[in-house]
Amino acid sequence: MADRGVDLSALPKEVRDQVAELDLELSEGDITQKGYEKKRAKLLVPYVPHLPNVDLSLPDVQLSPGHSADPSPSPEAPGPSTSSASRHHRTHRSGGARDDRYRSDIHTEAVQAALAKHKEEKMALPMPTKRRSAFVQSPIDNCTPPDTSSASEDDGSLRRKAALSAVLAQSLQSPDYWINRSVQSSSTSSSASSTLSHGEPKAQPLPQPQPAASLLADILAITRVENSVPPDVTSSTPQERGSRVDLPPAVRGMSRGQSRSSMIETADGVPVNSRVSTKIQQLLNTLKRPKRPPLSEFFLDDSEEIVEVPQPDPNTPKPEGRQIIPVKGEPLGVVSNWPPALQAALARWGSTQAKSPALTALDITGKPLYTLTYGKLWSRSLKLAYTLLNKLGTKTEPVIQPGDRVALVYPNSDPAMFWVAFYGCLLAEVIPVPIEVPLSRQDAGSQQIGFLLGSCGVSLALTSEVCLKGLPKTPNGEIIQFKGWPRMKWVVTDTKYLTKPSKDWQPHIPTANTDTAYIEYKASKEGTVMGVAVSKISMLTHCQALTQACNYCEGETLVNVLDCKKDMGMWHGVLTSVMNRIHTITVPYAVMKACPMSWVQRVHIHKARVALVKCRDLHWAMMAHKDQRDSSLSSIRMLIVADGANPWSVSSCDAFLNVFQSHGLKPEVICPCATSPEALTVAIRRPGARGAPLPARAILSMGGLSHGVIRVNTEDKNSALTVQDVGHIMPGALMCIVKPDGPPQLCKTDEIGEIVISSRAGGTMYYGLPGVTKNTFEVIPVNQAGAPIGEIPFSRTGLLGFVGPGSLVFVVGKIEGLLMVSGRRHNADDLVATALAVEPVKTVYRGRIAVFSVTVFFDERIVIVAEQRPDASEEDSFQWMSRVLQAIDSIHQVGLYCLALVPANTLPKTPLGGIHICETKQNFLEGNLHPCNILLCPHTCVTNMPKPRQKQTVDVGPASMLVGNLVAGKRVAQATGRELGVVEDQDLIRKHQFLSEALQWRAQTDPDHVLYVLLNSKGVAVCTSTCAQLHKRAEKITATLMERGGLNTGDNVVLLYPPGIDLIAAFYGCLYAGVIPVTVRPPHPQNLAATLPTVRMIIDVSKAACILTTQPLMRILRSREAAASVNIKTWPTIIDTDDLPRKRPPNIYKPPTAEMLAYLDFSVSTTGMLTGVKMSHAAISTLCRSIKLQCELYSSRQIAICLDPYCGLGFVLWCLSSVYSGHQSILIPPLELESSLPLWLSTLSQYKIRDTFCSYSVMELCTKGLGTQTEMLKARGLNLSCVRSCVVIAEERPRLILTQSFSKLFKDLGLSARAVSTAFGSRVNLAICLQGTAGPDPSTVYVDMKSLRHDRVRLVERGAPQSLPLMESGTILPGVRVIIVNPETRGPLGDSHLGEIWVTSPHSASGYYTIYGEESLQADHFNTKLSFGEPHTLWARTGYLGFIKRTELLDASGDRHDALFVVGSLDETLELRGLRYHPIDIETSVSRAHRCIAESAVFTWTNLLVVVAELSGSEQEALDLVPLVTNVVLEEHHLIVGVVVIVDPGVIPINSRGEKQRMHLRDSFLADQLDPIYVAYNM
Repeated sequence: MADRGVDLSALPKEVRDQVAELDLELSEGDITQKGYEKKRAKLLVPYVPHLPNVDLSLPDVQLSPGHSADPSPSPEAPGPSTSSASRHHRTHRSGGARDDRYRSDIHTEAVQAALAKHKEEKMALPMPTKRRSAFVQSPIDNCTPPDTSSASEDDGSLRRKAALSAVLAQSLQSPDYWINRSVQSSSTSSSASSTLSHGEPKAQPLPQPQPAASLLADILAITRVENSVPPDVTSSTPQERGSRVDLPPAVRGMSRGQSRSSMIETADGVPVNSRVSTKIQQLLNTLKRPKRPPLSEFFLDDSEEIVEVPQPDPNTPKPEGRQIIPVKGEPLGVVSNWPPALQAALARWGSTQAKSPALTALDITGKPLYTLTYGKLWSRSLKLAYTLLNKLGTKTEPVIQPGDRVALVYPNSDPAMFWVAFYGCLLAEVIPVPIEVPLSRQDAGSQQIGFLLGSCGVSLALTSEVCLKGLPKTPNGEIIQFKGWPRMKWVVTDTKYLTKPSKDWQPHIPTANTDTAYIEYKASKEGTVMGVAVSKISMLTHCQALTQACNYCEGETLVNVLDCKKDMGMWHGVLTSVMNRIHTITVPYAVMKACPMSWVQRVHIHKARVALVKCRDLHWAMMAHKDQRDSSLSSIRMLIVADGANPWSVSSCDAFLNVFQSHGLKPEVICPCATSPEALTVAIRRPGARGAPLPARAILSMGGLSHGVIRVNTEDKNSALTVQDVGHIMPGALMCIVKPDGPPQLCKTDEIGEIVISSRAGGTMYYGLPGVTKNTFEVIPVNQAGAPIGEIPFSRTGLLGFVGPGSLVFVVGKIEGLLMVSGRRHNADDLVATALAVEPVKTVYRGRIAVFSVTVFFDERIVIVAEQRPDASEEDSFQWMSRVLQAIDSIHQVGLYCLALVPANTLPKTPLGGIHICETKQNFLEGNLHPCNILLCPHTCVTNMPKPRQKQTVDVGPASMLVGNLVAGKRVAQATGRELGVVEDQDLIRKHQFLSEALQWRAQTDPDHVLYVLLNSKGVAVCTSTCAQLHKRAEKITATLMERGGLNTGDNVVLLYPPGIDLIAAFYGCLYAGVIPVTVRPPHPQNLAATLPTVRMIIDVSKAACILTTQPLMRILRSREAAASVNIKTWPTIIDTDDLPRKRPPNIYKPPTAEMLAYLDFSVSTTGMLTGVKMSHAAISTLCRSIKLQCELYSSRQIAICLDPYCGLGFVLWCLSSVYSGHQSILIPPLELESSLPLWLSTLSQYKIRDTFCSYSVMELCTKGLGTQTEMLKARGLNLSCVRSCVVIAEERPRLILTQSFSKLFKDLGLSARAVSTAFGSRVNLAICLQGTAGPDPSTVYVDMKSLRHDRVRLVERGAPQSLPLMESGTILPGVRVIIVNPETRGPLGDSHLGEIWVTSPHSASGYYTIYGEESLQADHFNTKLSFGEPHTLWARTGYLGFIKRTELLDASGDRHDALFVVGSLDETLELRGLRYHPIDIETSVSRAHRCIAESAVFTWTNLLVVVAELSGSEQEALDLVPLVTNVVLEEHHLIVGVVVIVDPGVIPINSRGEKQRMHLRDSFLADQLDPIYVAYNM
């Protein structure tokens, strides 16, 4: 340990210089850490004293003597691994990359000790997966926006850096700390990934070849999933595994409508070595660790949320002291020569001491630029006052009058112009409102400044010529209208534009009264900027109080480094200085950036008596003092530290003293003070007597502070906070401490509260905001009993603190930095300090860290955002983030909700370069932060979730339930369509018994009637078919089948055709031949790998004897590309129907019987099940008849169909309905819309169609693609007023938002609001509801989502919180009867109860042809009986949840109408926390979370909720989605998202009906085939 105990001040000067040189090189990044340690150790070896180790630990007392309380670090503190890569050379010294100055040693040691503790527990956080192309970080020069503040350090971060500074030389930790690190770094560097590796040997690399992104996964693939099949996955027999279809990356660019439908998921397990599931397993392991101490549940979600107040923890520390007594400041003395008003002081010095210097300004290099004398200041202010009042308008209409408010817009670097403007306004009796110079239209916070100007009624701005030139202008040279600002007139105040007052004009200088003198702006925690009005008497009294407290004398010199437009910089440097004829030297921020030592040099050169600084200035001076060997600070009698109230300022002050004591700085001159915009100066430490003991420090327990009580920190050194006092309160003031929330009750002596002040020297109100003013400026404290303690009003200061021994004031934080989490208070600054103490050297850019809280799910959640260094590696950043989590958890006992890293220099800045917290929070909540790394921890920090629901077993018998329903007056929930009635014409009965006969009959009786018209993308009819043509073509196909197929009656034949008339002809050809057609969507030629296996699967499952298709498709089936994904040698016979024989075939008609199967309907459900249902001849005849009655279809009618013709009701309408009813069908293949969007709508307009049928995907295409072009379509003459009904054919809950937006968008084209409606069918019954012409309009109800999760329906009003709008699914078809049944007990339910929809009707399917491996379902789904009520009826179970509600509307027969509301498929629901969720509800919330989410899908995997979101914006925005998605699901659904996956648009597979294939997506995700942009694993 080479330099333990080396006293640097005792070293020879040249050695000290060499050490300083080294420090500088390290801070500039010119030397690596290792090199630095080596050289330094070598230098110090001769001077190391050989002493036994001395432990300098802290004495366990609350108030310990001043500067000795800095222990050396614990030897175990782990050092980071070092990297020898050279760092970017930085040009600005001020910003120096010396990340090691970021520490308060005690705190750093505490953090390292806390982390060491965690090391033993080994946290294995799964690292997020990121696509390599995303977020390529450019080197620093590309990241840095033009100047303003690339090197800037806001007061906050610097103060904390200072606070955490490790540059303390004497007897502090620095020397042995470095040596410690050099010794350890060698051993630690290898374990950089220790937070990730479980301490087990690294896993073997995975067998399959991997893309670059998965290399990290090797480290993570430690926790192997034991059983290959996860517990809760839809079962499937293992031998079918080969036939699962996985969507390869190549599909991504493909349009939705094409191949998606044919993706089939058998949803079996995933290969063990899939890295995604490994990570999820790892996440589960992490989540198994105990959470934060379980708070009692926030509420039990019963029928209503019963919000339960958390039971207080009996061990919570409580205040035990007596009630505080108000503290009185010393009396404000009266001095004979104090002026009656501040302007009077200026007038006096201006005339009697005209040559005396008032202000010296510096140029950018730190050299004096000019000096303004009191004479000049007086004469120029007079000129300005005269010009303002007399020269801006006309005599009758002056632009400005006494009492008006005027904005002062001057840069910091031009203090003289500001002084003149300020005093000119005071002399003219107009009210100055100093504000920052707006740099751009979108400046951070400029809108809020606009609010300030508006509330103060400002319409005139004073500025300098130079500043005006720099303001952003419009192309024609006017100053732009800043966002949110009122209209402004700009006036330039340079001397050459001012008029000399006439001889007889004298300014009016009244004795100070209660009129407003000036307005100082202040930003609230929410970001609103308000103006604090300071009256003339307050301004004067405040100057007098400061003069007395600081003992100012006439003619002293003061160096001011602070902003002279507000706060201390103004109170001391502009107002009090003029009252006392002080010479002020201002050192603007820009000078400090270029030359951090400039203020010390000014003190030295001018022998200044007082210096006014912030911690960052102390810090910068320490960093740069090596360049200046001879500056003396012995002249200073007061070094006022403006932000001394920040608890982290203490170590900056100590460190500064350590460095500069040898330069003559006396310990007793350091004077921290506390200020607030409302109360002005609250307290300031008076300079001590030479040699008197320094004030004591308070060492407080952070645990106690979080509960608002003061406790000496004795047990856990790690969570201690050392606070210095800010002296006594101001002369003439009275102070109390009151509870920060609720009524202003006085605190006890050992309780932390808000400081309130009563004084003549404070602000008087928020200008123009009387409501807010009352709560802040007119507070009357009350005692324990609630009685006011007096009449005097107090002002709230926004500072949290307590009164220590000897009436010293201690401040521990600010209300605006207060984060209230689960009833405990945490201070943002403390959390920043902890985060900075976690080795930020490789990760955080210039210590720029913002901490704020967001309210999610009934509590505040802490968010930390830091800027990431451009050269930081992914691994380092993630490591740093996980260590910050641990450190904050163990030191502050609070969980973080979100940690985000953004690229360097991208956080919004305040005018002085600090981080604009409100804007940052706003960006976070709006998704505009663009992080490059993010970690969310909802599992660990959300401890107030409702208890999971325990499902009660139903013990009540069915009979008693029925009786209960009847007693309660509830009718059983059932609904029936109209009667089918008897067919009138006997002749028709014979002909019409079967569809095949109907076609023959039409061919004879009406041969030339056109049944079908097929349109291409240009809207041209490419093919038409009359009854006779269709019949003849069907006969030819029959003949070909018989000749070439060698088929028997009842064989299955696959029809593989694009949507069109060939498909219809082939279908009837099969019916004529007595074989059973199976329609299959053809494979997509560009994507055979994904779509062909589905075709193969249906062919295999249906045991097809032959395939009918077209020549192009036949070539594809036998192509080499096809051979890559399926075995093409085993296709059944393939017959192409393009070249049919010309000769008339023999008549081979084989008449069917009613029970014979007409066709098989195969479809892939959204849960990935492939099911085929059997449709008999009788069923399709009654179905067509039912549709004919409902929609009033006759041979004279035309309908337009834009649907996929392969299954369900789409197939029925495309192929069957026209032949039965004789109407003309205009067929529009949905694929054609992709090349010509308006095709469907223009067809409706051109043919004046009354009835049209479409799918959701078609409606969505039109809404998204044509929504903005309605004007253009209207101009083309498109008119939809002819459309009477537009029915969406679907097997899902009606998509109300889509149908409504479609209706609204095309209302301008004449579409009637009543036209759009939906149909509902399921596998067991293809058409249950269809909105026809006769029934009442579909009704909409609002149900409570919380009760839906509990399987209940609670109807609520529109707009109720958590309400979900549901639309009726259309009128029930003739011949159909529906009942709502409890799926568990199988008993009927009452009206408005949620249950499974059961249906009975003559057109139900007659059974499953096959469900993969589930033949036993047959009876259960198709021929089920109720457990009681109606024993003989056979019902089919639809598998959908819904309810029936009797409405006030009347149906065709005059009875009250029963509406059926479909809620969702039972198979799709997610069971989470004992509740039932419908994916669509969560997805709706997710899609609302951010403008860039194009589409989303959710599924569960091992009880984790996975959300996949498609990003429609740039990849920079990908990580913005993660917190927003997590927030919205937590808020609206009370669920914690486990994994958020961000993917490209079009990745979520969607079938032809527009339904998401969630199970397929899940399989692709787990098999790692999604190529996601980002995968975030929430902790």
